Amino acid sequence: MKNIETEYQSNIDNYSQDVMISQIELLLQYSNRFYNRQFITRKIANDDILVRLENLLSSYFNSEKIEELGLPSVQYISEQLHISPNYLSDMLRTITGQTTQQHIHNKLIEKAKEKLSTSDLSISEIAYHLGFEYPQSFNRLFKNKTKISPLGYRKSFN
Repeated sequence: MKNIETEYQSNIDNYSQDVMISQIELLLQYSNRFYNRQFITRKIANDDILVRLENLLSSYFNSEKIEELGLPSVQYISEQLHISPNYLSDMLRTITGQTTQQHIHNKLIEKAKEKLSTSDLSISEIAYHLGFEYPQSFNRLFKNKTKISPLGYRKSFN
């Protein structure tokens, strides 16, 4: 910051702008370095958050909340874990390579596969049980994530 201020206060020449931009870029690089370092130095705390996230999603998907409230939002999850949505997504991306939304969708697909393979509910009923307002949205998400339709997945068990 001192270098930037000194350059700003000095007489302007052909290199002033380039020097200031370089100093600002360096400052931003240091900021990124310190921000991302927290995911390394807080490994135990972040692993604890990951366990709490898994437990939260499991209890959410195994309760009536999914039918009443629909899919949990990133905002809801982060509030329950008492961390910011951005921190949660950055932490998950560092640990698992997935965003919070992808994590929620993967948990949803697990639950859908369980219902498809162990129940006689129709695809529409399963979609409604999983919080979808429209079965087509469920079908589209399921096929996007698994490369097979829900009906095709169910038929693979028969």
